[in-house]
Amino acid sequence: MDISILLSLQSFRNGAGACLTDFLDQMTFFGENSFIAIALALLYWCVNKELGVYLLMGYCGNRFVNSLLKVTFCVYRPWIRSAAIIPYADAQASATGYSFPSGHTANATTVYGGSALRREFPRMLRVLFFVIVALVALSRMFLGVHTPQDVLVSFGVGIAVMWGVLKLTQWLQRRPEKDVTVAVIAVALFILLGLYAAFKSYPEDYDSQGKLIVDGAKMANDTFKGVGWGLAFFLGWALERRFVRFSTEIAWTQKIARCVTGALGYYAIVLILLPILKSAVPGYWGTILTCFIQMFYVTYLFPASLKYWEKPNATGR
Repeated sequence: MDISILLSLQSFRNGAGACLTDFLDQMTFFGENSFIAIALALLYWCVNKELGVYLLMGYCGNRFVNSLLKVTFCVYRPWIRSAAIIPYADAQASATGYSFPSGHTANATTVYGGSALRREFPRMLRVLFFVIVALVALSRMFLGVHTPQDVLVSFGVGIAVMWGVLKLTQWLQRRPEKDVTVAVIAVALFILLGLYAAFKSYPEDYDSQGKLIVDGAKMANDTFKGVGWGLAFFLGWALERRFVRFSTEIAWTQKIARCVTGALGYYAIVLILLPILKSAVPGYWGTILTCFIQMFYVTYLFPASLKYWEKPNATGR
């Protein structure tokens, strides 16, 4: 049934729905890791630290659950399950890993769905957030890279995770001394996820010519990205709370300066340093290391640098 729905959408996309293809291809960008990471970093550094922590923690929580489900169920992408499915080329390029559940939908649910759970936002804005989530989820099916159950389960799990993270952050506001305990538990869980993904067996199906259809080791690469991000977030978050304690309650000129310098440093790391490290340390360890550095810069290294180049009265809780 799921493939038949995608075939119907594909037929519509190739016919009367062609005018929607570019629009939905752009909407899928709102769930891309590359966009989500820098958007949350700027929010955390420059706009609202508390909201940034909540969404970054939810992002890592959803990466954990999404990755666990992907490497547990090992569901092939739609075009592998059926040769009749011809995905949109631009979307297929970013469709890495196993299909179930949808990573883009999980990302969108984290940022926009998670924000919609916050009642301090106006009602119309919260409705708009859910519309964005729906459009990202629709785009993944419309472009032929995910099935309905991929996006529906991802949305349901994502909302549940964000609700749990919302309650956790509220609890931590009342019990701030428990931050290290939370960080230690989270780090342990991500280490266990990495071990599980590294040592479990994966399906080995071959085509008529004896060629392996899907390499499970490559499919698990996204899981190791999540492990690197998760380890770095919880370690950096705990260190920042204990030793840095920067604030986003600063002048708008300082906010702009933070955005510019933070983004320049981020892209220098992601586009220059990380490819060098990835080539020097191949395989799972290289993936974990590069993603760890990326997130650790966001949560700790750049905030820590603020103590040295901003005025002393610009830091605090």
